[in-house]
Amino acid sequence: MYSVGIAYLLWLISGCGALGLHRFYLGKIPTGLLWMFTLGLGGVGSIYDFLTLPSQVREANIRNAIYDRQTQQPQHESWRYANDAQYKVVNGKNEKESPERVILKLAKENSGILTVSEVALGANITIDEAKKILDTLVTKGFAELRVRKSGSLVYVIPDMADKDEPLEDF
Repeated sequence: MYSVGIAYLLWLISGCGALGLHRFYLGKIPTGLLWMFTLGLGGVGSIYDFLTLPSQVREANIRNAIYDRQTQQPQHESWRYANDAQYKVVNGKNEKESPERVILKLAKENSGILTVSEVALGANITIDEAKKILDTLVTKGFAELRVRKSGSLVYVIPDMADKDEPLEDF
């Protein structure tokens, strides 16, 4: 597990990021070499790294959670999140979860109420794809399109709606 403190320390002792030691630490060997030979892209890359180092450490930790460095195999069978896409580890292979399954999970979490942008973000698909899938669910009768009092459109999956609470804001 990578540490933000160690990454900043390496950034500092490598000439405020100019030599790219922090990038080598995070497993970014090609860009580490680029930083080393260009002195942190003339300092611009070093400033960028200073501002984004916590998110870079988080990304490196996510990569490590998915793959064991020695075996390049998933650590165990489970659900993981990588680069904002949901993956399921099955028999040692990462399989992307279907958008429909992600939509159903989001609907369950949100008491059956979904927006196009929530689906696009959760399923890691474009807004157009999310709208198309939701409209297909409406056409097939699995979802309903409703307008809130605020005027925004939401999709409701009645099977996932909280049975105890009426949908009053529609």
